Amino acid sequence: MADTTDIKNGQVIKIDGQLWTIIEFQHVKPGKGGAFVRTKMRNVISGKVLDKTYNAGTKIELATVDRRDYQYLYQDGEDYVFMNLDDYDQITVSGTTVGDAAGYMLENQELTIAMYDGSPLYLELPASVVLEITYTEPGLQGDRSSAGTKPATLETGKEIQVPLFVEQNTKVKVDTRTGDYLGRVN
Repeated sequence: MADTTDIKNGQVIKIDGQLWTIIEFQHVKPGKGGAFVRTKMRNVISGKVLDKTYNAGTKIELATVDRRDYQYLYQDGEDYVFMNLDDYDQITVSGTTVGDAAGYMLENQELTIAMYDGSPLYLELPASVVLEITYTEPGLQGDRSSAGTKPATLETGKEIQVPLFVEQNTKVKVDTRTGDYLGRVN
């Protein structure tokens, strides 16, 4: 057990059997009354965001989440197979745990998997990845009705919005957190 003075951004705590990641926290000491800690947390499984306030010194339960580097090998039906880069053990992660990250993963790509009690919680991708556009309509230079963007399908099957000048078979950098186009890559 720890108390509220041990809270840090990115730390995982356990509340009522559920795991929550601290997004941000603020230690507040008002002129009148006792100090308290205001936190913003995200549920590790569902992604739900919660604001919670603790009195200073309140006991909290820290969860030990093990983050390890893995290499994505292949998709097996609904599941995904990864290899631990330290001991070369392979693990299978369900499609629901992988979630939207599947749209940014290529075979042999390295990423981090957070584990708790031996089961995978979530994947941590790099902030951006380079992917090739497999299909997009040709952009017409005079067409500005769609604010200068058009849909494009990446090699993973994910669809993003790109500027009109981007053509098929172009490698682009994509933000994995938002799915935004960041630029072309030579």
